[in-house]
Amino acid sequence: MAFLLAPLALLIERLVGYPPALFRLIGHPVTWIGALIGWLEPRLNQGEQRRLKGIVMLLLLLGTGLAISLLIIAVTRRIPFGWGIEALLASTLLAQKELSRAVSAVADGLAVSLDAGRKAVSQIVGRDTAGLDQAGVSRAAIESLAESTSDGIVAPLFWLLVLGLPGIVLYKMANTADSMIGHKSERYKEFGWASARFDDLVNWIPARLSAMLIAGAAFFMRRTDPEHAWATALRDAKKHDSPNAGWPEAAFAGALGLSLGGPRSYEGETHELPSFGDGRSDLDGGDILSALALYWVAMNLLLVVSLIVALVLWRFA
Repeated sequence: MAFLLAPLALLIERLVGYPPALFRLIGHPVTWIGALIGWLEPRLNQGEQRRLKGIVMLLLLLGTGLAISLLIIAVTRRIPFGWGIEALLASTLLAQKELSRAVSAVADGLAVSLDAGRKAVSQIVGRDTAGLDQAGVSRAAIESLAESTSDGIVAPLFWLLVLGLPGIVLYKMANTADSMIGHKSERYKEFGWASARFDDLVNWIPARLSAMLIAGAAFFMRRTDPEHAWATALRDAKKHDSPNAGWPEAAFAGALGLSLGGPRSYEGETHELPSFGDGRSDLDGGDILSALALYWVAMNLLLVVSLIVALVLWRFA
């Protein structure tokens, strides 16, 4: 039954999510990882050889995650229905329900006022949002949905399927480290180098699978174009500075006939970023809802595919 760990975790997270009351009581595994990074970083990120120290920090994180997950497995594999406990724990490291809620809040906010939409989207993006118009708010929400489809759901599920509970734990360790220190700022350029490169590595396959998943989902929807989704991903993904982030974003743009990306402002400084897709750029809340509809079809498809893969692995194990 351990082979069903991935689809079961995906189903649990979809139905239950991570209860807000539990978050208020004990936090969330990602916040625990963030706290560990926050404790290690100022102690190691100083003096000379910062790149080497960044490698040491990444190894400490991965070693901690591996030790904890193996300890959990040592217990769960010795008790009845322990694989169910593993699936429950793994579900906390998936984000399909919370991602949908956060992006839906942006569409709901825009239906009230532009300011409400800006406030909602500021919770899920790092760019400056105070000066965004309706199209900018909508674009930011869809771009966040696209990127998080890959690194918040497909990638952790992929590593859960490949390596079990240790796989998803190690992935979240690496991904959280990249989000916190994998920047090109003066402070993190050297220290965060290892975390950024390792995150690129573990997301390489999932990012491309995400584009395929989005294109596949477009087959089951009206007014979406699966062929254009994949063609746009192949054409535009390489424009992104990241070797991975452009794949799901370009696939969403192509499937929905939109133009995503373009200039963004961070801390008052405008960054000229590439565009993905060649469709409409005058987006609104309705486009966010269309993107969410495509997202949920993709999640349905992901559940089916993960179940089929799990059953095939179980059959030939």
